[in-house]
Order: sequence, then C-alpha cells, then structure tokens
Amino acid sequence: MANIVFHAADKRGHANHGWLNAHHSFSFANYYDPAKVHFGMLRVLNDDIVAPGMGFGKHPHDNMEIITIVLDGTLEHADNMGHTETIVPNEVQVMSAGTGVYHSEYNHSKDKPVNLIQSWIFPNKKAVKPRYDQTSFAPEDRINRLQTLVSPIDNADPGLKIHQDAWIYRTTLEAGNTLTLTPHSKQHGFYIFMLDGSVKAGDQLLGKKDALGISDIDAVTLSGVDTGDVLIYEVPM
Repeated sequence: MANIVFHAADKRGHANHGWLNAHHSFSFANYYDPAKVHFGMLRVLNDDIVAPGMGFGKHPHDNMEIITIVLDGTLEHADNMGHTETIVPNEVQVMSAGTGVYHSEYNHSKDKPVNLIQSWIFPNKKAVKPRYDQTSFAPEDRINRLQTLVSPIDNADPGLKIHQDAWIYRTTLEAGNTLTLTPHSKQHGFYIFMLDGSVKAGDQLLGKKDALGISDIDAVTLSGVDTGDVLIYEVPM
C-alpha cells in the first residue's frame, strides 16, 4: 500500500526576519516538527524571499548536496572554491559540500526581492572533493513533460550532478494534460512540490506551495488542473 503524506502550504514552518521571509517544508533552524524532519534523503526544502541587498553571510557546509533554484530576482553566490556567480530564474545551482565549503548568498538587486528554493539532499558518499555547477534550463522544454534538473553523478541522465541516487524534475503541466511518474526502484519515493498553479497527484489536489510525498508505489499520475509549475524530487527512502 502506498505511503502518502500531504503537506499543505499554510502548514509549513515560517520565520519572517524582516530581511528574510522563509517557509520551511521540513524542520529547519528554529522550526521543529517531529513529523517533518525529512522525506527519505530529502532533508531541506526552503522557500526563501530575501530583501533587496540582503542575504546570508559566509557560512560553512559539509557532506550535503545543496540545490538552489531561483524563481524570481537574482541571487549572488560566492564561495571559497573561487566561484562568484549570479543565479537568475530558470537557472539551477548545485554544490556538493563534501569535505567542507564556505559560501555566501545575497540578493544581487538593491530594489527587488529574490525568491529562491533551496534543497538539501543527504549524499551517498561522504568526504568527497567539493564541487560547484550551474546551468540554465529552457522553460519551453518542460511544457507537459519532465525536464531533468538534477541526476546522480554516476548516471548518464541529463541534469546537474549530485552524489546521491536522486533526481529532480520540473514540469509546466497544462490543464487536461497528464504525466506518469515511475520510480527508478521500489526504494524510491516522490516529493511533489507545487511552485504555482494546481495539479492532481493521484487523487490529491495540490495548489500553490502544497506538497505531496508518496512512496511504495509502482507509479503516480499527475493531471493538470490550472497550469501547474511543479518540482518533483525522486529520492531513496
């Protein structure tokens, strides 16, 4: 029997620091819910809005796969590997923290907020050499189909690479269209996070920033209701 968990948008953890308006799908910082610590290997899914000119100062990470997707505005990234980059909508950044990295993230704009989704996935290999990658994904290539943003480093699938047997997809699913999600193995589950619009995942209607975790399945069908912009994490459970 399928294991299903529904996470309503308005039940996420929330912290408004003025310069940062953050929503947490899983326990993070001062937000703790024992029922929402992680979904399989997906540990963090933060929906952050950062005020103009503000951001996260230099701070460390290790042994974590960190994926950043900018939805609106421009994020400025710098790290001790020598990267100084800006990230804009339709771009994705991955960072394998491995043995340890220091980085900072700031809103590049002085007058417009930046909205980003940052996810952390537990790696399947620790103490790797830190690495960084970033690329752009054409929005027209995900209309009514899955666009692979992230895939395993030892796999030939498209997308940026991480040290985990996990995939991240994005789709723009128009009303009346369907997609079938089939896990790579019985040990994988899907965490479906709505960026905008609405879809049905199986029998569950999902609206903006709602999420559904589902595992122990052969497949799940997504049906477009009101053009949905959907992020889909496939992770080992």
